[in-house]
Amino acid sequence: MIFDPITVCNLELQNRFVRSATHEFMAEKDGKPTSRLGDLYEELAKGEVGMIITGYSYALPGGQSDIYQQGIYDDRFIEPYLEITERVHRYKSKIVLQIVHGGRQATTSEAYPVPVAPSAVKDGHAAVMPREMTEQEIMKMIEAFTKAAVRAKKAGFDGVQLHCAHGFLLSNFISPYTNVRTDRWGGSVENRARIVTEIVGCIQEQAGADFPVLVKMNATDGFRPGSQKAELGITISQAAETAKFLEKAGVCAIEVSGGISEAGAVTIRTAITSPVKEAYFKEYSKAIKKAVNIPVMLVGGIRSLPVMEYLLEEGFSDLISMSRAFICEPDLVLRLKSEDAKKTRCQSCNLCFDLEGVRCNFEFNRNSSD
Repeated sequence: MIFDPITVCNLELQNRFVRSATHEFMAEKDGKPTSRLGDLYEELAKGEVGMIITGYSYALPGGQSDIYQQGIYDDRFIEPYLEITERVHRYKSKIVLQIVHGGRQATTSEAYPVPVAPSAVKDGHAAVMPREMTEQEIMKMIEAFTKAAVRAKKAGFDGVQLHCAHGFLLSNFISPYTNVRTDRWGGSVENRARIVTEIVGCIQEQAGADFPVLVKMNATDGFRPGSQKAELGITISQAAETAKFLEKAGVCAIEVSGGISEAGAVTIRTAITSPVKEAYFKEYSKAIKKAVNIPVMLVGGIRSLPVMEYLLEEGFSDLISMSRAFICEPDLVLRLKSEDAKKTRCQSCNLCFDLEGVRCNFEFNRNSSD
């Protein structure tokens, strides 16, 4: 089943494998994409990954949250991105650009000393209290995401994914922990999702109703169950309701994840040494899959072929998303399909997050053919 083709949005994928977005540390300081990113994505395409989702690209200056992060805030980035998509499209893979704004997790600088957020709720890991956005700033943000999507289409991407997870701006709006507004952008689930549904509507107007808009969303903020912060955060029922509003707005696929930086290492857990530790967001994705009629992707520590097949067969998801496994093995799909291998060689050590460019730095993988 995992190797069977599937239609996602209006895209014909050769299989159910998705390369989930990560930060590659391969852009220039101003966010301009480099040929190294093209090398990375082309290797994944050669490896027959059904859908490749790029590293998160910030839609507006001041929205960057890490060094060497990709940007999509200027038309001058269209041409270098086009060179990348053309390389991927030599093969059968589809490539989708992930768009983001750092929100309260954005990097501060002399030009942008205070991060913006839906509400002035301090990140426990940050030194600066974010500033609550004005109505005018929210509208400008919607415009920025829309323009970013239009640029992505001009650059040859097969669609865009709005990053509504991991504590970045759109995630900040969706979660009641980080959004305590009392206007039309806060309060109810519908209001907290409004910035996203407005962005989707604007993209459809300007990029075309047939241009795929996907979403990566948090189903949990990741705080310890029973803690005060967990009680203030998003619940699975709220996440499922949010997903319904996104589907109604025109989102054509949802990737389910969880966790914000303040909650600790929830999203990229280590020591995934047995099948029982895999797919740690699967119950969340199953609840969201029951709530919507669009394809659902599941990410989070998926490592072995039997687990992948189980997740698809038992209705936890429609596609399998992985990031670290594809950093370790860009040809993982081919190896699982043609060999006796039943799982990735990835050790979930997180040594792949390298400031010189994301790569597998685990000694075992470099020196062993096992």
